[in-house]
Amino acid sequence: MGELVIKEVLTKKDLRDFIYLPEKVHKDEPDWLPPIYMDEWELYDKKKNKSYQYADALLLLAYRDNKPVGRIMGIINNRYNTIHNEKNGRFCFMECYNDREVFHTLLLKVEEWAEKNGMISMIGPLGFSDKDPQGFQTEGFEYPQFMTSANNSQYMPELMAAEGYEKKVDLVNYLGKLPEKFPLIYDKVLTRFGNSPEYKIVEFKSKKELKPYIIDVLELMNETFAEIYGFVPLNDKEKTDFAARYLPILDPKFVKILESKGKLIGFAIGLPDFSNGIRKAKGKLFPFGIIKILLDSRRSKKLLMMLGGVKKDFRGKGLEVLMGVKILQSGIKHKMNMIDSHLVLEDNTKMRAEYERIGCQVVKKFRIYEKVLHPKT
Repeated sequence: MGELVIKEVLTKKDLRDFIYLPEKVHKDEPDWLPPIYMDEWELYDKKKNKSYQYADALLLLAYRDNKPVGRIMGIINNRYNTIHNEKNGRFCFMECYNDREVFHTLLLKVEEWAEKNGMISMIGPLGFSDKDPQGFQTEGFEYPQFMTSANNSQYMPELMAAEGYEKKVDLVNYLGKLPEKFPLIYDKVLTRFGNSPEYKIVEFKSKKELKPYIIDVLELMNETFAEIYGFVPLNDKEKTDFAARYLPILDPKFVKILESKGKLIGFAIGLPDFSNGIRKAKGKLFPFGIIKILLDSRRSKKLLMMLGGVKKDFRGKGLEVLMGVKILQSGIKHKMNMIDSHLVLEDNTKMRAEYERIGCQVVKKFRIYEKVLHPKT
């Protein structure tokens, strides 16, 4: 076995090695879900990814015999640390073969970098914000992988166990059948708000109808997600970029807006799960990958719940349930039969209760870890 060499990613060739290493690591896993590579190139581009304006980053590659065998990204999110009065470094986008030396050395290098820059603890896997894949998957490897979540090998949390990290937070993923009949309490919610002059659910048939609402939704997301672990608010330029990036993949049928007296107070966004389309396209949009993804999106029978929030003053009235039921109704109308919760923080008991109320079960778990770099004496 050759000597292990750790190298900072500085050139375009280095970055290509970094981006395409995971597909080499997982080449014998037919069910592995690749990223969309066009998004990957933008994610690591300091000119295109506005997160670099408020975050410092370090990309490292591990080589043996001049072949890449591992990678890691270190992040110091200065905006998040300032808002929350923390001094946390982060590690993320970590991949390697089942090699303890590679895993340990990469993690150690990022810890040393974070310490050198004044950080007192390390958190991860956690990217620029909670919109990036979070945690290592620890349970449920027998279930299909899905978009925008961590898709690590089973040995990664096992390698993590030897590194002195402890649990920071767990996230869970629910899966279940779309109910043919809603619980009685949901019927009561629909009846209560159905003819209410105070509240109005806005639904969409086209992206043209949806487009004028996107920036307002992102502003409300900043407000309603402020207390969610790992969330970093978007500035005005990021809102515009985020809207331009995600509007093309949104299905208007599964976006619901809630208004009170003409003002936006809530939103809920679902997506047909087109993970199989990404897999068939091997993560490449061109020349024909985009067609495979669009076809899979139209044929998908699984509804993936992505985002949702209600203004604080309007919570506890059943309005979250109202929007959720409206999305489920759209799923049933379009012959979908499964619902996937995406990631839910383990202590979000209200949301978890709603998924369990309609018969969903936890099928996957993901863990974010923490390590103190300077223990108190």
